[in-house]
Amino acid sequence: MAVSAPPTRTRPRPPRAPAGPFRAVPRRVRRLDAAGPLAHLLLAAVTAASVFPLYWSFVVASHDDNSVLAGTTPSLVPGGHLIENIQRVFELSAFWQALGNSFLVAGTTAVSNVLLSSLAGFAFAKLRFRGRDFLLGCVVVTLMVPTQLGVIPLYILVTDLGMYGKLSALIVPALVSAVGVFWMRQAVEENIPDELVEAARVDGAGLLRTYWHVVVPGVRTTATVLGLFTFMFAWNDYFWPLIALPPENGTVQIALNQLAAGYYTDYTLMLAGVVVSALPVLVAFTVLARRIVSGVMAGAVKG
Repeated sequence: MAVSAPPTRTRPRPPRAPAGPFRAVPRRVRRLDAAGPLAHLLLAAVTAASVFPLYWSFVVASHDDNSVLAGTTPSLVPGGHLIENIQRVFELSAFWQALGNSFLVAGTTAVSNVLLSSLAGFAFAKLRFRGRDFLLGCVVVTLMVPTQLGVIPLYILVTDLGMYGKLSALIVPALVSAVGVFWMRQAVEENIPDELVEAARVDGAGLLRTYWHVVVPGVRTTATVLGLFTFMFAWNDYFWPLIALPPENGTVQIALNQLAAGYYTDYTLMLAGVVVSALPVLVAFTVLARRIVSGVMAGAVKG
């Protein structure tokens, strides 16, 4: 007598979503889509609020000073005196020297920060030596000290070393930063596997060769962002150059302060100098925009 197998129970399959434009959309996605126009409107408002001061500086710098002195507000349309006002700015020999000083200080500190911070980050991330965690903790602790508290000791040190009034007073203290060391340490830790470093050692590469051929290509994007931010901070620094340098040998920010000095403020001249001083940073951001975004967002999303 044949015994029939018990019937198997099959779970009913859920109905498939219809294909095409009538496919079901999750509720969370629908909420995000509904918030899209509002988010875009908010981003547009923030962008306009951020760009408008620079555009207004450009507009005022393109007009003559008579309209400003008369108390009338210039229109939002640029005028035809921008080249004339820029020529007036460059007629001051101190402004040419200030631009050169700022390029030298900002460029040197940017390159040195990228090089030294990546070297220190490689050491803290991949090398094993006694006191590594303690030294890294000391670096992080320095981030908690306000810059203003270190001005007086730094001024005394710079004066004792004979660097007061020289560009070395700005370059030497900024050759490497705690932020750069910590940032590059995180970049090396996340982007360079330990196996890759060990493979380079097995192939006979030394520390410097491993750093140059393994670490540098892996953290190139983060290093570019660090260099750009260091350049920007050094270019826009006003507090320490005002203390360490005389006005006749200052940076571009000191020169802008000199443009605003006098019996009355020539706003067209001053804002023309602002436009000229902002151009290098704007050009750098425009050229490196994609690399900046990828470098800042590195490590923010896993997967």
